[in-house]
Amino acid sequence: MADRAALAAFLRARREALQPEEVGLPRGRRRRTGGLRREEVAALCDISVDYYVQLEQPRGPRPSEQVLAATARGLRLSLDERDHLFRIAGHTAPRRVRHADHISPGIMRILDHLEDTPAQVMNHLGETLKQTRSAVALLGDETAHMGLARSAHYRWFTDPASRLVHPESDHAALSRLMAADLHGAYTHDGEQSRAARLVDTLNQESPEFAALWHKRLVLGPHCASKRFLHSQIGALELHCQTLVDPEQSQRLVVYTAVPGTESHTNLQLLSLLPIAEGTASSIDSARPW
Repeated sequence: MADRAALAAFLRARREALQPEEVGLPRGRRRRTGGLRREEVAALCDISVDYYVQLEQPRGPRPSEQVLAATARGLRLSLDERDHLFRIAGHTAPRRVRHADHISPGIMRILDHLEDTPAQVMNHLGETLKQTRSAVALLGDETAHMGLARSAHYRWFTDPASRLVHPESDHAALSRLMAADLHGAYTHDGEQSRAARLVDTLNQESPEFAALWHKRLVLGPHCASKRFLHSQIGALELHCQTLVDPEQSQRLVVYTAVPGTESHTNLQLLSLLPIAEGTASSIDSARPW
């Protein structure tokens, strides 16, 4: 059973303890409280303000596991705090696994300060967990995919549309990178892992992947520049910087351009592009919660 009073008290305490600077928000002169406002937390959690207010009062329906996961991420909770949130809400805490989708507070703090830069958090299977607005403008909402299609590796070898963002002349090299990256995940996780199931599926569905897989390609530490084709602003040559969180097997990927180049100018224009209505960087905000 959910302890609604404890849930409300915990959410209020975490909201009041979280400072605007920690999530990339300006403090402003008119802020009367030291923590965040309810509407700010609701936006961070990708839930409606009314729904979040109900959680703090407490009233309304018991939050689902998906809502709790989004709330834990929005409030920058540690894994221990996330587990506590699930328990007082009447759910079993998610199993502690090395390759979980929970993003560490440290990575989230960095991402909060990169809103005008294409950046996203991905796990070792190429599944995008969180994107900045500029990353959505560059690549589309990669968090919206379901099932095997959550993996960029799977989409690359099974969905031709996923390749349109790169020049065709670069596809062969990018295929080698994708195969090598997945080979690293498979080697680390073993034959009974999600990585192994993804490899088995791709070997059956993609002759190109199967041919590359048998070469046992190894990905080096250097992340070369990549060329992108954007339908509105044209070509960009971007450098990829990666910050790895080994505990969660996640990586923060940041795309930058050399100052003074045409790509740098186009990259600045990217942050000004409107995002299609209904596009979100984590949970679809059109859902009823």
